[in-house]
Amino acid sequence: MSARKQESADTSHHYTAKLWRQTLAALRGRERLAVIRSERLTQRIAGIISAPDGDPAGKARAIELGMAYLEMDDAAKLQFFRTLAKEFDADPAAVEAAGRRLTAATEPEERVAAELELRQALLPPRVELFRQLNLLPDGFRFLINMRADLLPHTRGDASLRKLDEDLKTLLASWFDVGLLNLVEITWDSPASLLEKLMEYEAVHEIRSWDDMKHRLYSDRRCFGFFHSKLPNTPLIFVEVALVNGMAGNIQKLLDPSALPLRPEDADTAIFYSISNTQKGLSGIRLGNFLIKTVVEKLGGELNSLKNFATLSPAPGFMNWLADPAQSQTLTGILSEKECTSLMDLANNNRAHEGLLALLRTRWHEDRKLARALKEPLMKLCAEYIIRTKRNGHALDPVTHFHMTNGARLERINWLADTSPNGMRQSAGIMLNYKYDPASIAANHAKYATRGYIGTSREARQWLA
Repeated sequence: MSARKQESADTSHHYTAKLWRQTLAALRGRERLAVIRSERLTQRIAGIISAPDGDPAGKARAIELGMAYLEMDDAAKLQFFRTLAKEFDADPAAVEAAGRRLTAATEPEERVAAELELRQALLPPRVELFRQLNLLPDGFRFLINMRADLLPHTRGDASLRKLDEDLKTLLASWFDVGLLNLVEITWDSPASLLEKLMEYEAVHEIRSWDDMKHRLYSDRRCFGFFHSKLPNTPLIFVEVALVNGMAGNIQKLLDPSALPLRPEDADTAIFYSISNTQKGLSGIRLGNFLIKTVVEKLGGELNSLKNFATLSPAPGFMNWLADPAQSQTLTGILSEKECTSLMDLANNNRAHEGLLALLRTRWHEDRKLARALKEPLMKLCAEYIIRTKRNGHALDPVTHFHMTNGARLERINWLADTSPNGMRQSAGIMLNYKYDPASIAANHAKYATRGYIGTSREARQWLA
């Protein structure tokens, strides 16, 4: 986590703790409530879950649990999560019994009653704890941050993945697109909001206030989704450039010396950065709603816009290529002449090892070497993006995101991002994913059911 993001997280925790101390003091003063810090964690949680709605004692217990959580180190938080996962899961015996009654049910009324019983049995008691914490002042933000703490521990632990799914399902219900507000962010927006954009920009770093101002010029747009319970923080935001033609180079697109284009003269909207600000909302579908909503909004405002597309990285390409298993992939895709050329250029008798060695240099600054590497790398990237799958869907996370949203792979762009990050993650290659409102639904259905990745003829030319 960057120092700026860590500072923001610390500020959020301090604000939440301050609100809770004030609320707790008011409750204790009115009700003369006893301090429960001496209780075991399981007792404390059980007391919150069993408290009637609106009970001051239950609210006080929830606040004290939350304040204790904010003071925990990573090890203590992990123990807290394991307690929730083990002690407050659904009762297996109750689930099995309800399942047997459902299987045995024959009459419609009996079957409905059995289904409702099974549904109730499957609901873990910890869900009520989450609901009580959400009712606290700033509890919404607290639960988002709690899930961010939980996520790193879920890999390889089925009980913690199940706990995460409970929390994710609740958060997703509270983040229905109908509860979100689309806000255009401009240079006239509050400075505190613009600082958040600079802090959370995850794709192309905003380096200065001048850089920020350039990204909000008349031929640029920025939109974010906001929730009423987090009014000053965009949950996710997208940056858009209004251009002519399909932009294929991020350095040119973000060049501050370039003259701005009149918005009414643009024929293409390029979505060049989409950033989530809340790690605790990972996996909750916000980006797809944001893109589709912005496409509709811009299309309604600017009649000249005919194309809506992204300029996106391929963040997993270099990691995939570096896997020793891709040695066979490389020799199966590249011609014998291309493999021989790689071995000669790298002075290595293995084409895959030679290519990786070359890519560890500043090869893109050598025009002759860059020309020699272009066709092999473009072929390999096309193989990775279009044909490499996991569980029937695109291995690359950005490709999967856009295919899920109904886009089509339009173009693969050579040396489109020569920043250190761009070279490190995708050998400088970037991709255009096109959103055609008339085919979004059909593209989404084909990808969801068959893993089909729609591609243009220009993109397919690189397939071996």
